[in-house]
Amino acid sequence: MIIVNIGHVRQLTLNRPARRNALDGTSIDELGQELQQADRDPAVRAIVVSGAPPAFCSGSDLKELSTMSIQEMCDSESETARVARSIAGLSKPVIAAVEGFALGGGFVLAISCDVVVTASNTRWHLPEVPNGWLPPWGLQALLARVGPVRARLLTWAADPIDGTEAHRLGVADYVSQPGLADQQAISLAKRLAELPPDAIASTKRFFEPFVTLDGERLDNLASCHFASNCEGGAAQAIFSKFKVKS
Repeated sequence: MIIVNIGHVRQLTLNRPARRNALDGTSIDELGQELQQADRDPAVRAIVVSGAPPAFCSGSDLKELSTMSIQEMCDSESETARVARSIAGLSKPVIAAVEGFALGGGFVLAISCDVVVTASNTRWHLPEVPNGWLPPWGLQALLARVGPVRARLLTWAADPIDGTEAHRLGVADYVSQPGLADQQAISLAKRLAELPPDAIASTKRFFEPFVTLDGERLDNLASCHFASNCEGGAAQAIFSKFKVKS
């Protein structure tokens, strides 16, 4: 992970470009630790999460998951879910800067942030259902942003959407020109960092129950469906492909 301080803004950049910034156990642990450390640092008043080119994040690392039992996969995904849910409980605003693509867990990690800035040409997609399983965590974040009917359609993932459509649907809050999402996210973070920090924290605390409503229980329910789906032929075929490549 690349960590840069820009005034009162701390930028955390996922940095596994060879794996398209896929989330493995090490990277999600590091992200969780760095988010907590930034939240405790009085010099930090806003946080930006971005990804090293070519993308924001391609989701969970299927190459790593393919080496695990189904229970181990559920445990790993539950830890990723915990880190994503923790963002709503931080005292400081967290802004996702999304370029390239946000797929699967990368899509949900981005929308778990308080504010999402997307480039207009970013590819947003939840490929889990086509792969054979329900996304195992984070669907409450999608529900909070777009409502249940639209969330269901996006989860079925019939069609990817670009950043312009993501903004129109409410998946993202701001849309930038290609290549400028980081710049726009940092500019917004600087403006938020200038506001009284106690009032910023109080605002997050007030809205947290509405944003994360029943999130942990729903993640556990999704994990059960995920485990069942992973026993099916479609899912096993996907994981077999990654086992061959390893």
